[in-house]
Amino acid sequence: MKHFLTYIFLFIFFMSFSQEKEHTSYLDLNYFRGNIALHNNDIAHIIKGHPEGYILSWNKKTYGFKDWEQRFNYPDYGVTYSYQNMKNDILGSVASVYGHYSFYFLNRNVMFRIGQGLAYAEEIYDKDENYRNIVYGTHLMSSTFVMLNYKKERLINRFGLQAGFSLIHYSNANVKAPNGSTNSLTFNLGVTYNLDDTELEYQHTLADNDKQYSQPIKYNLAFRTGINESDVVGSGQFPFYVFSAYADKRFNRKSAIQLGTDVFFSNFLKELIFYRSVAFPNDGVSGDEDYKRVGVFAGHELFVNRISLITQLGYYVYYPFDFEGKTYLRIGLKRYFGDKWFAAMTLKSHGAKAEAVEFGIGVRL
Repeated sequence: MKHFLTYIFLFIFFMSFSQEKEHTSYLDLNYFRGNIALHNNDIAHIIKGHPEGYILSWNKKTYGFKDWEQRFNYPDYGVTYSYQNMKNDILGSVASVYGHYSFYFLNRNVMFRIGQGLAYAEEIYDKDENYRNIVYGTHLMSSTFVMLNYKKERLINRFGLQAGFSLIHYSNANVKAPNGSTNSLTFNLGVTYNLDDTELEYQHTLADNDKQYSQPIKYNLAFRTGINESDVVGSGQFPFYVFSAYADKRFNRKSAIQLGTDVFFSNFLKELIFYRSVAFPNDGVSGDEDYKRVGVFAGHELFVNRISLITQLGYYVYYPFDFEGKTYLRIGLKRYFGDKWFAAMTLKSHGAKAEAVEFGIGVRL
């Protein structure tokens, strides 16, 4: 699987590489070294050494030939491959592949990159062989990385330099227990190489009133599903179903605010409620508690071309069984197909504690 992720990166790179009049491209290779953050005291025993590795990215530069590129200050986008040696026999190494966007600030000297993708962990939990590894319960995980760099391209011919900080997160989002997850805080130093001789000219064609844009209130229906497991190792994986209805108001080209409700049918809670009633009879759990939950939420949607980033904060108004508190968070990506239909992949969590990765479809009416 580790080599398969490498092949994915190379396939996308070679399929996308072409001389285009609207884009140029470049590579950057970054070495990083840092520490695993102690976000949970349960993982203190496995924080050893200083993890290191490299991040290799292929990037396509935009010049504003599409309106959204100008609105976001001509971002880059592309694909990234990362390899990280955790410097720990319990955790081994992790390889990952991402899709990413890079945004620029301060006269394009500062770059902020965010990527989302899949990771493959070499070492995972095993009750006999690797029982100390309570952070990686599955080989295949989701991963997010962010990078903040000071960057100078074409310092020597096509070569440039960049340096800054990166955060790399690995988690299987409770698809299977255990799932302690890791967050690596690192310093990175890298080199850039432009694949084209010259840059193109940045376009400035937006109308003066481009920011004066709004839409009437729209109504959304969404269905999300997936599988997950409680924190009790071996309790089993179960499907879940989430039905959502919400209204949104888009008040400019980039942003919309949301207000709505979720109904959760989380089957793993059935097993957890039964387990708690039997294993901990003094906890006050009878075993008859309802596993369903209902929440209300407020959120924001950031539109970038046909992809958007959603962030939501929710509160359970129907909460018969206590599980990780009454507030919840959702963050993820939506991809629109036309003006109405969309698909989504989101992470639902309670603070830093992930509950599930949700795969959804919906309609915006």
